[in-house]
Amino acid sequence: MGSLSPGFHGKTHAFEGRLPPGQYPTESFPVLSAGPTPHIPTDRWSFTVTTEVGESRTWTWDEMMALPQEEPTVDIHCVTRWSKFDTTWRGVSLDVLLDEVETAADFVVAESFDGYTTNLPLEDVTDGKAWLAHFFDGFALSPDHGGPARLVIPHLYFWKSAKWVKGLILTPENEPGFWESAGYHDYGDPWREQRYWSD
Repeated sequence: MGSLSPGFHGKTHAFEGRLPPGQYPTESFPVLSAGPTPHIPTDRWSFTVTTEVGESRTWTWDEMMALPQEEPTVDIHCVTRWSKFDTTWRGVSLDVLLDEVETAADFVVAESFDGYTTNLPLEDVTDGKAWLAHFFDGFALSPDHGGPARLVIPHLYFWKSAKWVKGLILTPENEPGFWESAGYHDYGDPWREQRYWSD
């Protein structure tokens, strides 16, 4: 029990099947950022998907909000070893946005307003596995947690769920992002403890 954060009581076996190795559960939502927190007004926000041949599709905030919305409830896992269960988001499935472009790419790079990037196989952000989220637990997503909109890709470590995201670039080749170029694992599966390149 010593590894559990304050507020969690009971036995760890209650989390069997939900807590990846090396993680501890927490009820808090730690804020981890590499730099200053961007504050992007929704009237200046846009999201662009750019294909491997340079074609692009851009949505304004109002256009994104008019798209079909989903409310996934998922567990999330940070590479710094905390896991948070049953987080509820509201946002647009990336399937909806990617259906608007023609691509034969196998990879995608997510770009954020602060310059952050992270890379993903395209198959990991399609088929209902990823969202562009703007609400968390019933409230507009705060800037500290990536608002006005961030990616949510719950089956990978949370550094892949880019905060303050402004777009996706589709690529035929894998292009490591910010943390991946600094030694983090290229994929980041929490169930396989893929924290660093050597894992």
